[in-house]
Amino acid sequence: MSYELLSIERDENLVTVTMNRPDAMNALSKALVSEMHRAFDELREDSSIGCIILTGAGGNFVAGADIGELKQRLALESLAAINSALFKKIEEHPVPVVAAIEGYCLGGGCELSLACDMRVVAKSSKFGQPEVGLGIIPAAGGTQRLPRIIGLGRAKEWVLTGWVYDADEAYRIGLANMLVDDGKALEGARELVGRILKRGPLAVRVAKVALNASSRTSMDGGLALESVGQAMLFESEDKMQRMQAFLDRKKG
Repeated sequence: MSYELLSIERDENLVTVTMNRPDAMNALSKALVSEMHRAFDELREDSSIGCIILTGAGGNFVAGADIGELKQRLALESLAAINSALFKKIEEHPVPVVAAIEGYCLGGGCELSLACDMRVVAKSSKFGQPEVGLGIIPAAGGTQRLPRIIGLGRAKEWVLTGWVYDADEAYRIGLANMLVDDGKALEGARELVGRILKRGPLAVRVAKVALNASSRTSMDGGLALESVGQAMLFESEDKMQRMQAFLDRKKG
């Protein structure tokens, strides 16, 4: 895989995707979004991958959209939902995607982090959805995912005021899963991912599907999905081996 604005590193079954526009604080340009679409399509094809870390180069996650490009966009480009489609692709990726966040995580960058399964956040990071100050709204999933993560009342505060919040507040209200020292977000994400990679890989994938469905379907539909997923896992070789190993340790 060859990219100009991304770097992709593989360490066994962990892949780290780094957005690489440091001079622009990794602002989401059309070119960057296009490369990310391609990268996540290609990563989806590799069933040996267990987790993905998404981060930004140069001390920032993503400072927002590329405002110069955004100013020129018209209605049809909004309806094409290019960013929204990418974030949905990341949210629905088969394996967990963990955001390692340093510096600014604003606007489209905050929406991108919401599409990830978990967020590891450095203490000096800044978060917010400031779009209303530019005469637009966070329309790449911000008005939908943010309430599901931090609650409707908090989400209305974030979106309607356009205020910028610090990492402590993001952690307090549940947006951040881990709070780490500056410069340690990637290290913290690797620690978190390391716990996931020790678990049953098929079980992790099925659990992610079921958890994602919890905000999209009825309780009956979600319970049916759980049952079908569990039925598949009950007859998997990984389940047999892991349960036998547990019983052998218990005997010892």
